[in-house]
Amino acid sequence: MAGKPSSFRIIPLGGVDEIGKNITLLEYDGQILILDCGMGFPDESMLGIDLVIPDFTYLMQNREHIAGILLTHGHEDHIGSLPYLLRDLDVPIYGSALTLALLDVKLQETEVRQARMIRVNPRDRLKIGCFDVEFLRITHSIQGALAFAIRLPVGTIFFTGDFKVDFTPVDGMPMDFTRMSALGEEGVLLLMADSTNVGRPGYTLSERTVRSNLDPYFRHAKGRIFITTFSSNIHRVQQIVDLALENGRRVCFSGRSMVKVVGVATELGELHVPPEKIVDITEISNYPDPEVCVITTGSQGEPMSGLMRMTNQSHPYVNIKTGDTVILSAKPIPGNEKYVNRLVNQLYRVGADVVYSELADVHVSGHACQEELKLVHSLLKPRFFVPLHGEFRHLMLHRQLAIGLGMDPDHIVLPELGTAIEVTQDTIREGEMVPAGSTLVDGFGVGDVGSAVLRDRRHLSSDGLVVVAMAMDTYRGRMVGDPQIVSRGFVYVRDNEDLLDDISSYVRDIVDKQPRLTGRDWTNLKTLIRNQLSRYLYERTGRNPMILPLIVEVE
Repeated sequence: MAGKPSSFRIIPLGGVDEIGKNITLLEYDGQILILDCGMGFPDESMLGIDLVIPDFTYLMQNREHIAGILLTHGHEDHIGSLPYLLRDLDVPIYGSALTLALLDVKLQETEVRQARMIRVNPRDRLKIGCFDVEFLRITHSIQGALAFAIRLPVGTIFFTGDFKVDFTPVDGMPMDFTRMSALGEEGVLLLMADSTNVGRPGYTLSERTVRSNLDPYFRHAKGRIFITTFSSNIHRVQQIVDLALENGRRVCFSGRSMVKVVGVATELGELHVPPEKIVDITEISNYPDPEVCVITTGSQGEPMSGLMRMTNQSHPYVNIKTGDTVILSAKPIPGNEKYVNRLVNQLYRVGADVVYSELADVHVSGHACQEELKLVHSLLKPRFFVPLHGEFRHLMLHRQLAIGLGMDPDHIVLPELGTAIEVTQDTIREGEMVPAGSTLVDGFGVGDVGSAVLRDRRHLSSDGLVVVAMAMDTYRGRMVGDPQIVSRGFVYVRDNEDLLDDISSYVRDIVDKQPRLTGRDWTNLKTLIRNQLSRYLYERTGRNPMILPLIVEVE
């Protein structure tokens, strides 16, 4: 009987050299374990794109080998792509109660009607295919966060997921340092760890510090309080609720995601709000201003979020006014700074008192700083290390941190998207590449917008569009009348009628110089007009609009 393989493979399909879209594969003995399955957010070059998910090609090619999906926690960048994967895949999904409840909410909004979700608790140990998995409590900015200790005949892999070391968490349940230390003594072959905050020295502040920093604003505010935070940060929401009640205020939850997450967390007993102290947003005007606290979405300045609509005076039930205090208890996600700045400016314009991260410590991170990372490395004492969850600079800094703790540089591999990392008891090295990358989601379309479409969108957004509509006599092979020119985003028609007339004449000259044309020549004619008119417009205007020739056949 053949022995077990002497190596396993790690394959990052996301979450390396980028923030978000976290998904890592663990392969052993012909089986695959998926660790998280998150989504990313489009950058400014992805015009019209709603979200970014991993390329699932490799998983679809190996679907019969997938043993299960392990979820560290319920943030979108770790579970957000599952509705798209589970359309074509039926495998068990393991996670904490809150994580699975949040996933269930997402699945209910999609075509996925059923999923095999298996609830696990800290210190549970399960056999999932050939993988022996132990789940450990970890602290993060959401309840129910888990790390994984995965035992294989080759050795033990420890996967932290996103974490911070919070010695005084709001729920009183810190990280499982005891088990981590025991695992370190048993021997950890490979550590894969969060790198998001590796550039920050010291420790991340405890979530409890947010309450004491928010307290003065609740005690001194004369009017209504509006406070926005990430809906998934239930500990933050609980502290806000407690402060509101202590200061004689009722709470109102606003925003679709906030209302849903609060409902799920309350049902699970993770959030405690007396029902009689909750005010529906439709009834908020019935209460005096000093008795109102609105907890809402919109911390990232999203144009259609509840807070932005309240600020723009377009909300159907409540709008920000002079005397209101607005607290942004979150920091901008990289890339969202301009939207948050726009929100803050508008809040000041409508007369609100604004509190945000540049003015006060009303937010703490959910990711480990340098000293916390050192603690985890020291407890686990891994032989090999692969930093995850961060841009290249984060991964490099985490490598340097590990070397500073005495790790052999040759025992550390900086992961690349889609490049397998092969690990034995004595070696770690890069292996073959598998299909990987990003799939763009635009409305109901998944993957149907590629680089060519984005290039066209960027072209349209920068230079506009010129449509040349021509009627062609199919019998005579000549143009009927003059071409009609339509400009969108190129020039303002009323101020440039002469230019449009010149374009029409120029196109007419191009067509008239051609020999007798037939329907088989239309494609070549369109190409000729597109090329010559493009040069003509650049010489006349210095602009390079997209040119779309249209031919209508008449008899």
